[in-house]
Amino acid sequence: MSPTLNKVARFEDLSIERGTRVCVKAGDDAKEIPILLVRDGDDVRAYTAQCPHAGGPLDEGAICNGRIVCPWHKGTFEVRDGSLVEPPPLKALTRYEATIRDGDVYVSAQAIDSGDVSKKQTNASRTMLVVGAGAAGAAACSALREAGFDGRIVLAGDDAREPYDRTSLSKFTLAGDMPPDEVPPLLDDDFFAKHDIERIESQAVRLDPKEKRAELANGQKIEYEAALVCTGGVPKPLDIPGAELEHVHLLRTREDARAILASLEGCKHVVIVGASFIGLEVASCLRKREIDVTVVAPGKTPFAKQFGERIGEMFRSLHEKNGVTFHMNARISAFAGDGAVSEVILDSGGKVAADVVIAGTGVEPATSFLSGLALADDGGVNVDATMLAAPALYAAGDIARFPLPRSDQRLRIEHWRVAQQHARVAAYNMAGSAREYVGVPYFWTFHYEKTFDYLGHVEKPDSIKIDGDLDAQHFIAYLMKDGRVGAVIACEHDTAVCRLAEAMREPLTLDDARRVANA
Repeated sequence: MSPTLNKVARFEDLSIERGTRVCVKAGDDAKEIPILLVRDGDDVRAYTAQCPHAGGPLDEGAICNGRIVCPWHKGTFEVRDGSLVEPPPLKALTRYEATIRDGDVYVSAQAIDSGDVSKKQTNASRTMLVVGAGAAGAAACSALREAGFDGRIVLAGDDAREPYDRTSLSKFTLAGDMPPDEVPPLLDDDFFAKHDIERIESQAVRLDPKEKRAELANGQKIEYEAALVCTGGVPKPLDIPGAELEHVHLLRTREDARAILASLEGCKHVVIVGASFIGLEVASCLRKREIDVTVVAPGKTPFAKQFGERIGEMFRSLHEKNGVTFHMNARISAFAGDGAVSEVILDSGGKVAADVVIAGTGVEPATSFLSGLALADDGGVNVDATMLAAPALYAAGDIARFPLPRSDQRLRIEHWRVAQQHARVAAYNMAGSAREYVGVPYFWTFHYEKTFDYLGHVEKPDSIKIDGDLDAQHFIAYLMKDGRVGAVIACEHDTAVCRLAEAMREPLTLDDARRVANA
C-alpha cells in the first residue's frame, strides 16, 4: 500500500535560502511529525526538521552551496539527498517522500530512509584500529562504515563503552542543567552492536607504525591494516605546591565533573586557574549557582590571542557584570589548607578564599605511547591534508598538526568539531576513498545563555571589523589577514554564520563576507 501523502505547502512559497518547517500526522490520533521542506531546483526534498546531533531546528539555519546548515553547531547536509557533509551530527537526515502536484507540495509521514549507515556483513580479514574514543573516535567509526568499509573495526580507549559529548561538562553540567549521566552519547545506543564494532575500554601504551601493531594497557595486542590515533589531550598538571589538596580539580571527564559537583556542596568560593574557554564557561556555570568566582590568569586579557584585545575585553566585561572577579597578569604560588584547599596564594603575596579550585590551564597532546614516530616540538603529530602521519597511520583532533586550508599555516586546533572533521577525512582514506581536509574550522563557546560562534582561524589579524553592538553581545566581527577574512566571531547571528560557514570554503574579502552575512 502506498503511503498517504499530505498537502503541506505551495511550492512557490518555499524559500531558496532556508528550509521550511511543516508538520504532518501519520493518522488522526498520531503525533505530529516535524518535516523540513527544501527547494532543489524545480523539485522539493523532505527531511526530518531537527538535526540528528542535538535537535537543532534546521529551518532556522540556512541553505548555501547546495547544503543545509544547522544553526546550532553548523552540522551540514546535502540538499539533494540529506547525506552528511560536516559533523557534529554523525548520520544523514531522515528522508520522507515528497512530490509536487499542480504547484502544491505533498509529503508522506512515513520515513523512506532513516539516515542510518546501512549495515553490511562484516569481513574480519581486514582490521582498522581507532585509538581514542572521544569525538574523533566516534566520528571515525561511523565514517568507516559510511564509506563502505566492511572489515573489522576496533575502538580502543577509556571511553570506548560510550563516547559522549564532553563539551557539555563545562557548558551545562556544572550549572546543574545536565547531570553527568545525562550528557548525551555521540552515537545511538545500538550503533556499535548494529555495525559490529569492537570496543575495548583500555588505553594504548605502545603503537609502532612500522610493525602496524598496538599494545593496550590490558595486555591486548592488535595488528592492523590502518590505524587512526585520536587520543586528544591530557590536562596540563598543576605544578603548584598544595595541588594535591582535596577539592583541587581538573575538568576533562564525567568523573571529573562528578567530583567537582560533590565538592560544590556547601561551597561559597571557587577559584578558577586560567582564563581559558573551559575556565570561563565554568565561571558562567558557577555564577548561575550564585557561587563567588575568582579567575586567576597570567595574561592581560581573556581570549586576546584568539579574538584580539577588544573582543577579549568584551568577554571580561560580560563576566564582571555577572559577578566574576579577575586577577589578570597574576600567577598562583601555592594552594593552602588543612587537608582541603581553603585559600589560594598569589605570586604578589595576596590571598583569595577558595573552597574549590578548578584548573583550566589547557592540555598537552596524548602521544607518549607512539613509538618510532617523530613528533612536533609540542608533542603533536604532523599530518598531511589526508590526515596521514606515516604509512597506514593517521592522526586527528587535538594531537594533529595539520595544514590549514587556504593558508600557509600548519597548526593544531583543540576543538572537538575540528577533531570530528579530521576523523571523517581520515576514515574515508582508510577505507580507500581519497579525501583531503578542506573544511572551515568551527567552535562555539557559551557564557550566560549567550552562544559565541567562531569560524576559520587566524593568528595576529591585521585588523578587526565589527558590525553590530559588541557591548550588547549582538555582533559579527571579521578578523582580517592580508586583505581576506581569516576568521569570524559572532553572537546572535545564527543564520549569517551558517551562510558564512559554507562561503568561507573560498577566500572572501570583507565586502564579500558582508554580502553573504546580510543576504
